[in-house]
Amino acid sequence: MIAREGRPFVYGGVLVLALTSALAMGLGGWWVLGPILWLPVALWIPWFFRNPTVTGPRHDRLIIAPADGKVVSIVDVEESAFLKGPAKRVSIFMNIFNVHVNRHPSNGVVEFHEYRPGRFFNATLDKASADNEQMLLGIKTPRGSILVKQIAGLVARRIVCDPHPGSEVTQGDRLGLIRFGSRVDTFFDPRATLRVNLGDRTVAGRTVLAEWPEGSS
Repeated sequence: MIAREGRPFVYGGVLVLALTSALAMGLGGWWVLGPILWLPVALWIPWFFRNPTVTGPRHDRLIIAPADGKVVSIVDVEESAFLKGPAKRVSIFMNIFNVHVNRHPSNGVVEFHEYRPGRFFNATLDKASADNEQMLLGIKTPRGSILVKQIAGLVARRIVCDPHPGSEVTQGDRLGLIRFGSRVDTFFDPRATLRVNLGDRTVAGRTVLAEWPEGSS
């Protein structure tokens, strides 16, 4: 399945391939390089915008990874936008070969939604969490509050976030999408037990990031 945001790019890629192929057949010579060089791009575009069906562990006590990619940072921070206090931040970097559809880490109700314009630093850098263009989504879950921050990277130029305040969301369902290389930060109770380490690879909607502490509500 292809994410809806990617369909115009897929159609465009096919059209360019058809045009370059027609030119190659009609003119020959160096024109034959056109479809040869473009074919890998035309194949990569639908691969980038793929939206696979994902299954995995589901429970209120679990915080599930919102993104495919690599864990590039795990730090304790002060989160002032939604949690308004100490938080654990887990940052996942998505390269251009990862699935870029993001998924909800928990069941809950959206209580906070904010877009912040910004820069386009390399998303692996720590300052990207504060300075880059980003979308913040605060979810009130049965165990506590979670903030998901979608962050644009060097070449990302569009962040899509589906739900709005008041929306009920389901763990593992689509949250949105970031077009091209980017990063997703997840903020939660620092007392939660981590289930990932720095450098681990995650799968959105499947990998468990952490477990809520006993008695959280």
